[in-house]
Amino acid sequence: MKPSLTLKLTQHLALTPQLQQSIRLLQLSTVELEHELEKFLQENPLLERAEDYPQPAALPADHPDAEFQNGEAGAEPSPASTGSDADDWADDHFGSTGAAASFDGDEDDDTDYQDVQAAAVSLRDHLLWQLALTSISARDRILVSYLIDILDDDGYLSQPLEEIALAMPEDLDVGLDELQIALRYLQNLDPTGVGARSAQECLTLQLAAAPPTMTSSLAQEIVLQHLELLASHDFARLKKQTGADDEALRAAHLLICSLNPRPGAAYASTETRYIVPDVVVRKLRGQWTASVNAEAFPRLRINSLYAQILSRQRGSGLSVQLQEARWLIRNVQQRFDTIQRVAQAIVDRQRQFLEHGEVAMRPLVLREIAETVGLHESTISRVTTQKYMATPRGIFELKYFFGSHVGTETGGACSATAIRALIKQMIATEEPTKPLSDGQISEVLGQQGIVVARRTIAKYRESLNIPPVSLRKSI
Repeated sequence: MKPSLTLKLTQHLALTPQLQQSIRLLQLSTVELEHELEKFLQENPLLERAEDYPQPAALPADHPDAEFQNGEAGAEPSPASTGSDADDWADDHFGSTGAAASFDGDEDDDTDYQDVQAAAVSLRDHLLWQLALTSISARDRILVSYLIDILDDDGYLSQPLEEIALAMPEDLDVGLDELQIALRYLQNLDPTGVGARSAQECLTLQLAAAPPTMTSSLAQEIVLQHLELLASHDFARLKKQTGADDEALRAAHLLICSLNPRPGAAYASTETRYIVPDVVVRKLRGQWTASVNAEAFPRLRINSLYAQILSRQRGSGLSVQLQEARWLIRNVQQRFDTIQRVAQAIVDRQRQFLEHGEVAMRPLVLREIAETVGLHESTISRVTTQKYMATPRGIFELKYFFGSHVGTETGGACSATAIRALIKQMIATEEPTKPLSDGQISEVLGQQGIVVARRTIAKYRESLNIPPVSLRKSI
């Protein structure tokens, strides 16, 4: 065949840059969104935060950026439409950009909080401060400080003394007996149990520091000789091995449980992570209502000075950045509109949870919410990931309200979350001397019309970090 040129017209759906940005912003968490916005604010001079600057003179009503500039910070922006086929597709997936969103915020509220962070004292600093107050020799103080430096975060000395002696500088000529003396000095410091080489030694040090009583003596015997029996809750063999009665064994058990197996953990540095909820749920006039958290909603606007310059000088090099700023403001608004709509649909279906707690959680799948709000399931998945809802019962990720279901004898369905709550309630109220087995829990639920297999009960119990029946048994 001879090569030839042909002209062919086809139609296909393309993702515009605006739509791609909208999808990306939707799947970001609140923290990630803030980082993304900071990058846009640094790169685009026409974009600014409304709360960072005083309110400028209002733009003319017919100015194209009046809707972004003249509205109050946090007010509901006007609906916007680009009129492209790709944006029609976006409406199907994200909802109309003009969807109403409720922003609850009181401008008179005092939100100027100060971050107060207490000065953290490390375990090493705490021990060295005590060591400086002791009246031991300079050589012993050097050896103790060396041992302090190699403690782990829990306050344990994980290296054997023999290895530590070999690792010491040869010019110090440190013997094993000197290290043992230094270790005893270390183990006399606060917190009690620091410098232990095992959990058994840690508990023994704490019991030795307690006032001598019959209970503490029995507890020391159990820790030194029968700790494995105690860990497996084999109280019958414990009574036989120690010769103690139920009351004495119960008192010793309580004393051992009151000890701290990780004495250094209290001085470990921990980073506190705070969650800013995207949505706040309140009961207003008898109805549960989801509204966007005003503290999480970024107030952006077009810089009035540059906008006025561009209105007089058409064809300026800032026109592209102006369009990008408009897109970003619309997409941020659209993001929170979509989150609010999805959150309200979830609230409407989980009213019983808000009223009565986890036991009233109903089964829910993404498809049900997608059909209600008219969005795609993939969009619902993006909206519910790393987005949080503040309710009177706590702060939950939106995904928390979705879950599988278990059939009931009446033909209905019970959510897995509700079953976990029932298991937690039953175990919390069980008799300590006769805890419920997984099979017994399954039978109790069956009597309530909820058919759950024993292995499913075991799976739910493990997800709740509840030990098996053998480890829950008490004296």
